[in-house]
Amino acid sequence: MTNTPSAPDTHTESLPFRVAALYRFTPFENAEALRAPLRAVCDAQGVKGILLLAREGINGTIAGTDEGIEAVLAHIRTLPGCAEIEVKFSRAPAMPFLRMKVRLKAEIVTMGVPDLDPRSEVGTYLDPKEWNALLSDPDTVLIDTRNDYEVAVGTFKGAIDPDIKTFREFPQWLRDKREALEAEGRKPRIAMFCTGGIRCEKSTAFAKAEGLDEVYHLKGGILKYLETMPQEESLWEGECFVFDQRVTVRHGLEPGNLTLCHACRAPLDEDDLASPLYEAGICCPHCHKDRTDKQRARYAERERQTHLAEQRGEAHLGAEMAEVRAKKHRARKEERERQRALRERAAQAGGEHAQ
Repeated sequence: MTNTPSAPDTHTESLPFRVAALYRFTPFENAEALRAPLRAVCDAQGVKGILLLAREGINGTIAGTDEGIEAVLAHIRTLPGCAEIEVKFSRAPAMPFLRMKVRLKAEIVTMGVPDLDPRSEVGTYLDPKEWNALLSDPDTVLIDTRNDYEVAVGTFKGAIDPDIKTFREFPQWLRDKREALEAEGRKPRIAMFCTGGIRCEKSTAFAKAEGLDEVYHLKGGILKYLETMPQEESLWEGECFVFDQRVTVRHGLEPGNLTLCHACRAPLDEDDLASPLYEAGICCPHCHKDRTDKQRARYAERERQTHLAEQRGEAHLGAEMAEVRAKKHRARKEERERQRALRERAAQAGGEHAQ
């Protein structure tokens, strides 16, 4: 069955750009031959983003007009084994990518485990409702398979953070975790999740290959969960990091409130932006000590060109995103004021009750 767009969220349906996150594990005998035609249709439709092609399939995120995205997806569905490709849709207030890239890779998500085939054996898929039920079982070992900077801005309640820098580190971490659990006399029942589902395809396939029997993962990933799970029933805490200029999304896939450091790609909150180590587009508290003077000069020139383009009135992603960042800043300020007012009312009510 071909994926179709979900009903638009009432808070985001007016946003002008449609974002499609997609992947499919399927054998491409000649991925290189698919590259140029795919790039051509993206360029013709004004679609931007990144798509990865490998012998094991396709993965990526693209953005554009509704018509442009549909045209590109129609082309992708003609590729071998891609008629039922997994696609998750959301919307953005500005084009969230600078350019279009179609790259050839050894893996569409890099784990570094040879001969691992997610098409042969993976964990049991659970929809969001089933996922909530599994997580309510105290014997479930819940694992976030994402990188540390992604986990930092949001995760499921009770999830274990492997504290990894890249997905390549996950296999060894899981081996070590399994040994620790079995040393406690526990037979692990493992539930794994990631942003869109692709990393869990490999992580659960790896777990099964390692001899773990009870392995589950969230179908459609965090994005599908945030899209379909009512917030009042949600077990998600925080925001979800996405790999584009929106930085994060929230329930209903509304754009989140965090900003991106354009030097190191770390998500930044209000405290980070207020730090004396933060320079817009140049460095932030997370990367300040790691950047050389030469790198800072290059980043500063990039920011200068962005501002010059804005002054000339040219369409430029940096200019568009500056307004998005300003809106996020206002939203964060309003939320802090709201929370402070709630705390004050709660304290006042508590004082009156004590009297």
